[in-house]
Amino acid sequence: MASNLPAPEGTEIQEPPTAGAWGEWNPTEDSVRPVRGKHRVAKQRGGLARSSTVLGVGVIAAVGAGGIATAQDRPQVAISLPALPDMMTGHKAQQDDGGSGSAAPTAGRTGIIAQQSAQGADAGEVLRNRILQQAESQQGAAEAKARAEAEQAAQQAAAQEAKAKLEEARKAAEEAKAQAEAKAKEEAEAKAKAEAAEAAAEAEAERSAKPSGSYSLPTSAYTLTSHYGDSGSMWSSGHHTGLDFAAPTGTPAKAVAAGKITSAGWSGAYGYRIVLELPDGTEIWYCHLSSMSVTSGAVGAGETIGRVGATGNVTGPHLHLEVRKGGVTQDPLAWLNSKGLSV
Repeated sequence: MASNLPAPEGTEIQEPPTAGAWGEWNPTEDSVRPVRGKHRVAKQRGGLARSSTVLGVGVIAAVGAGGIATAQDRPQVAISLPALPDMMTGHKAQQDDGGSGSAAPTAGRTGIIAQQSAQGADAGEVLRNRILQQAESQQGAAEAKARAEAEQAAQQAAAQEAKAKLEEARKAAEEAKAQAEAKAKEEAEAKAKAEAAEAAAEAEAERSAKPSGSYSLPTSAYTLTSHYGDSGSMWSSGHHTGLDFAAPTGTPAKAVAAGKITSAGWSGAYGYRIVLELPDGTEIWYCHLSSMSVTSGAVGAGETIGRVGATGNVTGPHLHLEVRKGGVTQDPLAWLNSKGLSV
């Protein structure tokens, strides 16, 4: 580094030798080390002291020149430094302003260091973007996983709910089926009982209507409403002279025993009437008939001779049966029982 101090007056400044004169010169520690005992110069007043300083400056300048010469033969390396002219200009401006002025702005940074700085900034931005992308990717993966788990949980809950509803529906169907089967069983049992009761009633009616020996009931499916000897204003004699078998209109009226029809037709308060005369002279009157099937001739026991009705002086359809012998009325219930018939 050159000194800015001025050379002392009267001292001759020697220029450093050039490379052409000495050749390539690389100073070493031995070459620049002062030799003891040799070239000792007595101290002189004034100029001698200054001459030693000038000699030192010359040696330094020579060494610098040799170094520059050596560096010129080597390949150059790009180094980014602030522009020296600007720095010098700023320094000079500071000197002109008495050291109080501000330095001139330096030029922009160029070269490998600037490129490396720019590359470092780009690499940092790339790394930052990669980190952000990785974070976003991880966050997206976590959100997707959470959504998948939520969907799976919802599907499992829906499947369990559907399974529970299916089980409830199955149980309800089984209960409904059991109830339907129980109801059908009850209905079948009730129907069977009704059919059995109806069959028993029919059998009983047939048995009752079937002649006992040579006798038969005058009708079937009936209800006794008025008995022989009942008193009341409804009868002209003041009492009932026969036995009433209440039955629906059209119910067959049958001969109680074999005999012959001696009278058939309208008979005032008796309505349509058929008179059956038995071999012993007993007369059986069938009154209030809706129709007459046989009006004359012989008939057998249990043969239909007419139909139950509501003709004449009546309050409803029924068969009025009278038993007369020698023109005198008898109790029909007692007479039928005497013939072995259960009324």
